[in-house]
Amino acid sequence: MDAGQMHPGTHPIDDDLVRRLVAGQFPQWADLAIERFPSGGTVNAMYRLGDDMVVRLPLVRGGADDVSLERTWLPRLARHLPTPVPEVLGDGKPAEGYPWPWSVYRWLAGDNPEAGALSRPVPLAGDLARFVAAMRRVTLPGAPRAHRGGPVASLDADTRAAIEQLRGIPQEGIDCDGATAVWEEALRAPGWDGPPVWLHGDLMPGNLLVNDGRLTAVIDFGCLGTGDPACDLFPAWNLLPADAREVFREALGADDATWTRGRGRTLSQALVALPYYRNTNPAMAHNARHVIRAVLAEG
Repeated sequence: MDAGQMHPGTHPIDDDLVRRLVAGQFPQWADLAIERFPSGGTVNAMYRLGDDMVVRLPLVRGGADDVSLERTWLPRLARHLPTPVPEVLGDGKPAEGYPWPWSVYRWLAGDNPEAGALSRPVPLAGDLARFVAAMRRVTLPGAPRAHRGGPVASLDADTRAAIEQLRGIPQEGIDCDGATAVWEEALRAPGWDGPPVWLHGDLMPGNLLVNDGRLTAVIDFGCLGTGDPACDLFPAWNLLPADAREVFREALGADDATWTRGRGRTLSQALVALPYYRNTNPAMAHNARHVIRAVLAEG
């Protein structure tokens, strides 16, 4: 992998390529301005198209499957959710040397929230809980299994490998023994024995939009599907301070086992992300450090 490149096999994308793709497949939009939108995302490039749309193109082959998933399920999910989600306006096809499907979406206004800098964390916690609860109530048939929806034990090898990597990066200052203890507690927690529930599957700050401190949209549903409800507890530790975290938990009625699994899953994601992104994606690395501190402080 080249220095500064997040993933091996990343396809080069620039303004000219996006302009040619749009002009060739959506000539009605060919005269609109196209501008790269800065994003901490790791799987897609985003370009503003005029004032009201955004072009989203996978950077790697793995992101191509997400395009189909969103096209299939977002229109069906949207009517069940209390928060706006991406609306597909155009189904782009491989062309101009670009090898994967891509999409045009309606632009959703708002800013990504930042842990430690929330203006209204308690109301935001309530908004997030309402979104997660609404996802869980969805009963659409034929649901796919969520990317992260399986048992906690399926993450064990990667989590322990990441902890050992971090032991070798002392400048990060990670309490690896403490992280191991929290992870092993999650492994001991009873697993989910109810029916699988619908999940967003990747409720990171970069996939949330807020305005005036309140949730205005949830984006990037590439990990959606059904599974363990603990998978959508991520915001408790990757975004919310302790008091709002409790509001979020109470609103969702998370029992001790689900909460422990959710904490372990969130920690696992952060432990894996930090060594992977520390030199290529400052936003992801920063949030991973925040999660690790928040989880270990909770004790």
